[in-house]
Amino acid sequence: MGHELNPVRVRARRWLSYRAALELGFGRALAFSAAFALACNTPRPAEVAQQPAPEAASTSSAASAETRLAAALGTEAATLGAVAIGQHGAVSSAEANASAVGRAVLQRGGNAVDAAVAVAFVLGVTQPSAGNIGGGGFMLVREPSGKSVAIDYREVAPRGATRDMFVDASGSVTSDGRYGPLAAGVPGTVAGLGYAHRRWGSLPWSELLAPAIALARAGHTLDRAHAEELAWGLGTLREYQTRLAAEHPANGTPPAPSHTALERAVERTGELWSGAGGAPLAEGALWQQPELADTLTSIADGGPNAFYGGPLAERLTRQMQAMGGLWTLDDLAAYRVIERAPIEFDYHGHHIITMPPPSGGGVVLRQILAASDKLELASLDWDSAEHAHLFVEIARRAYADRNQLVADPDFAQVPLARLLDTEHVLSRMADIDRQHATPSSRIAGGTAIAESNHTTHFSVVDAGGMAVANTFTLNESFGARVQVPGTGVTLNNEMDDFTAKVGSPNLFGLVQGPQNAIAPGKRMLSSMSPTLVLQGDHLRAVLGSPGGPTITTTVAQVLLQLVDHGRSLEAAIAAPRIHHQWLPDEIAYEQRLPTATVRALRQLGHTLVSEPGIGHANCIALDPETGLLHAVADVTRGGGAAAAY
Repeated sequence: MGHELNPVRVRARRWLSYRAALELGFGRALAFSAAFALACNTPRPAEVAQQPAPEAASTSSAASAETRLAAALGTEAATLGAVAIGQHGAVSSAEANASAVGRAVLQRGGNAVDAAVAVAFVLGVTQPSAGNIGGGGFMLVREPSGKSVAIDYREVAPRGATRDMFVDASGSVTSDGRYGPLAAGVPGTVAGLGYAHRRWGSLPWSELLAPAIALARAGHTLDRAHAEELAWGLGTLREYQTRLAAEHPANGTPPAPSHTALERAVERTGELWSGAGGAPLAEGALWQQPELADTLTSIADGGPNAFYGGPLAERLTRQMQAMGGLWTLDDLAAYRVIERAPIEFDYHGHHIITMPPPSGGGVVLRQILAASDKLELASLDWDSAEHAHLFVEIARRAYADRNQLVADPDFAQVPLARLLDTEHVLSRMADIDRQHATPSSRIAGGTAIAESNHTTHFSVVDAGGMAVANTFTLNESFGARVQVPGTGVTLNNEMDDFTAKVGSPNLFGLVQGPQNAIAPGKRMLSSMSPTLVLQGDHLRAVLGSPGGPTITTTVAQVLLQLVDHGRSLEAAIAAPRIHHQWLPDEIAYEQRLPTATVRALRQLGHTLVSEPGIGHANCIALDPETGLLHAVADVTRGGGAAAAY
C-alpha cells in the first residue's frame, strides 16, 4: 500500500474532519468523550499520507471511529423528545439519530442545506422504509435573501418503460408495479441532495455523509416505532417470496434465470432485514447494514455522480438487469434534477410557498385555503362538525381537480394558472351544501390516483434564516421489497404511481386517467407538499408530512390552525385529523376525533372510516413574539424527534 490513501484511510480522515462537529455539536454529551479521545489519537491526514501503516491497523482504526461515532450519536439521540426550542437552529424529523445529526451540523456552522443533506442520508439508514437512497422527492429551500426555490428530484420512468407494461395478455393489471425490479423508477435522491449541496452547501460533502456511514456500518439501536416498521416490511417481503416461489413452472422445469436472480435478491434482503434465525429485529436491537455503508462510502468519496456513473452505477444496472429490471447506464447517466418555480400565494396575512407540479400538493393546498377564506372557516370552532364538514367538501372538490388536470408538466399541459385562480376555485365550491354531504359522483373531475402513505418529511432552519422543507419516499413502505444485491439500496416502487391501465381499477381499486400514463423519462404525479409559511418578510413555519394523498390535507390542517386559530405548532400537530380525496367517497378520520363530531358528520350523509393515524408532520414554527424556533416531531403517529439550540 505504501503511502497511498486507500478507501479505509480516507474514511478515517473523514472521522477526523468530523471531530469539530462532535466537539461543538455534542460537547455536553459525556458519551462523546471517547470519540474525542479517539479523534485526538488518530493520525492526522498529513500523517496518514506520510507514514506507511499496515492495512489491518488502518481498517481497525476506521472501524473503531465508526463504532464510537455511532454509539455517541445514539446517546445524543436518546436525549431528544417531541418538542425542542432554540434561538439559532432547529431540526424535526421522523427519527432521533437524524435529528441529532442535523443539529450537530448546524452547531458546527453548517447551514440548513448542509444539515438537510446529513439528515436525509441518515434517514436512509435509520428509516429505510421511506428514506432509502433508492427513491426520490421534493425540496423547498428559502435562502437568507428571501428567495425560495423548489427542487424536483422525483424518480423517472426508465427508457425501456412502456404505457401498458403492467397489463398482462388477459388485460389484467399485474403486481409488477408494486413488487420487484420493474416497479422501480430511476432514483433521484442522491442527485437531488447533491444538487442542493452544490448550490448552497458550505461543509464538505464527505463530512456530511460520515454519520450515515457510521450508523450503517457500526449499527444503530432500533426504537419501537422503527422496529415495528421493519418487522412489517420483513413480513411483506416474505409474502412476496411465497408468491415468487408459486410462480415456478408447474412441469418442474427451472424458472428463468432472471426469476432465480430475483428470488436470491429477495432472500438476501430478508437476511439483511432480520436477526438471528430470520427473526424480526426487536426494539433495542443493534441493526447493522454493511452493504449500504459501502455504497454510502462510494458516494461520499466519489460525490453524487458516483451513483449515476462508474463502478457503483455499473453494479446497480447489472444486478437490476439480472433480476429482469429495466435500468440501464444511460438511464442513470441521463437523470436530471429540475429546479422549478414554487407555487406562491397569500392567505390571511401570510405568504405561502409550496410545491408545483409534478406534485399536485401545491394546487390542492391553494384551493383548500382559497375556499376556506370564501366560506369563512376561520370563524368556526376548529373542532366542530360544521368546520369538519366544510373542510371535507372543499377537499372533495380540490382533489377532483387535482386528479383530472395535474401531471408531469414536461409531458402534459397543466392549466396551472386556472387551477390556482381564485375565481375558478370559488366556482368549484359554489354548490357546497352546508347541511348535506355532496356525493362524489356528482362532482365532475378526473380519475383518482392511488398513492402509498409511506413517505418521510423533515424540516430544518438555521441561524442565518435559511430554511429547508424536504419530503422524499420509496412510495410504499420498503418500496419494491427487494434491495439491489451487494449495495443496500432498496428499490422504490414509484412506477405504481403511474396509470397502470387507463380506465380500469388499479391494485388499490381506483380508476386512473391518461394524464398520468407511463412514458419513458416521465415523472409520476405526487402529493408531496413541502411548504414554507412567511409572515411579512420573516419565516413563520416549515411544514410537511408523509401520507400519500393525506399529505396535503395534513399540511392544510396544521397551517389553518396556526394562522386562523392561533394554536401553537405543538397543539396543531397533536390535533386529530380528517381526510377526503374525492374517491373513494369517504372521510378518513383519526380515532381520537370526538364521537359527537363523527356522529354529526354521519348525520350529514358522510361515510366515515377510522384510521389509527393520518400523516406524520415533523415541522418547525418561529414564534413571532419571542423569535424562538419551536421544532415539533409528530411522535404519536410513528416516532421521530425534534432538536434545537
